[in-house]
Amino acid sequence: MKWTKVTVETTTQATDMLSYLLDEYGVEGIEIEDKIPLSEEDKKAMYIDILPELPPDDGVALISCYVDEKINVKDLCRYIGEQLLEMSEYMSTGTGNITIGETDDKDWMNRWKDFFHPFRLEDNIVIQPTWTEVLDTNQDDIVVQIDPGTAFGTGSHETTRLCITNLKKYIKDDGTTSVLDAGCGSGILSIIAMKLGANRVYGIDIDELAVTASKENLKLNGIDEKDYEIVKGDVIHDSDFAKRVASIGQFDIVVANILADVIIPLSGVIKPFLKPEGVFITSGIIDDKEEAVKTALLNNGFEIIDTIYLGEWVSIVARGTEDCI
Repeated sequence: MKWTKVTVETTTQATDMLSYLLDEYGVEGIEIEDKIPLSEEDKKAMYIDILPELPPDDGVALISCYVDEKINVKDLCRYIGEQLLEMSEYMSTGTGNITIGETDDKDWMNRWKDFFHPFRLEDNIVIQPTWTEVLDTNQDDIVVQIDPGTAFGTGSHETTRLCITNLKKYIKDDGTTSVLDAGCGSGILSIIAMKLGANRVYGIDIDELAVTASKENLKLNGIDEKDYEIVKGDVIHDSDFAKRVASIGQFDIVVANILADVIIPLSGVIKPFLKPEGVFITSGIIDDKEEAVKTALLNNGFEIIDTIYLGEWVSIVARGTEDCI
């Protein structure tokens, strides 16, 4: 489907009011581009892989909206001009220049790809976006082809890096390690687990788009279909699904790169999926949630065996205590 993109050059001071007025007019898909740096509070509240570097803030903002054939573009532009004129009486509204272009769903949803480039992590692991030129690699490199789509997980976020560090610690080199990827997202941890020597991976996610992305990325990386299974489901709130997962057998590793507020209840239901000596690798934990996650793990019969940090993020590794296994 084609969309008409209407972009207004204004000021950061005017963005809130103009966005409100556009919403009142009935447009959808409002997008704001400015150069205001994120505050530390904003960074903690966000959970994204890619944080592009911005030039100095010059007070200029671009507000774009995407409209279909239901909205007359000329009438919309006239409305914007009138509103900017009124607003200019009590605030700076900038040039007010309006540009019109055309886009479609695919272009709109994939603009973030412009910021995602091949990169190296953990010395010998190379993350290679499928739409970019191949990065120079060494013979011993583990190359991960990835297209996350709308699912979380490109490898660049600190939480994903922390999980990879711990997977390298706990996956045995004898090809006997099984992994449950709880909240598999794009499938990046499942792929890396297999490339590090795991013999099978079972991925679960509550989002059908994540399940699709994981399957596609595992296939893209040449992982044999008999060595993995990815399914949609919620082990926290769906007891029937949890029983289904438990019936498959226990795993050497459960890895969960989600959020602290999900890991806390997850720690109360995850133990049946772990072998007696298995480890529960958790990440997605901002530093001020560390103690809450540790308390939940301890209260649910785990012992903390490892904690590592990267920036403001924490990864906690736990194992079930003997009296609770």
